[in-house]
Amino acid sequence: MTKKAITVPWALPGIPYSAGMKIGDFIFVSGQVGAVDNNGKVIEGIEAQTRQVLERLKGVLEAGGASLDDVVKTTVFITSAADFTRMNEVYAGYFPVNPPARSTVVVSLAKPEMLVEIECIACRP
Repeated sequence: MTKKAITVPWALPGIPYSAGMKIGDFIFVSGQVGAVDNNGKVIEGIEAQTRQVLERLKGVLEAGGASLDDVVKTTVFITSAADFTRMNEVYAGYFPVNPPARSTVVVSLAKPEMLVEIECIACRP
């Protein structure tokens, strides 16, 4: 099988990664963060950042020929357990039916303004 990198305009320049990687029926999406919008404006609050992250995941998937409906697994990284409920409310709106398998962990992210990062695996036969 041949693997194919998925690129998107908001990918971080100068960092050795692909926003997504497609191989066979699977798409692996790198962790997306939502601390800034596509114009570089800072996004504050766990709800707004979670929406931005999920929109970016959606964009990478669409660039690879898939959608959020094809997601089978996500990993959510949050910087505060106190934000879990509010993050989860936004997340649930993006996966209203048959939500993917998920792990959620509390971590420190690369920059203090980053509150949430989500990565996913999708299958599009």
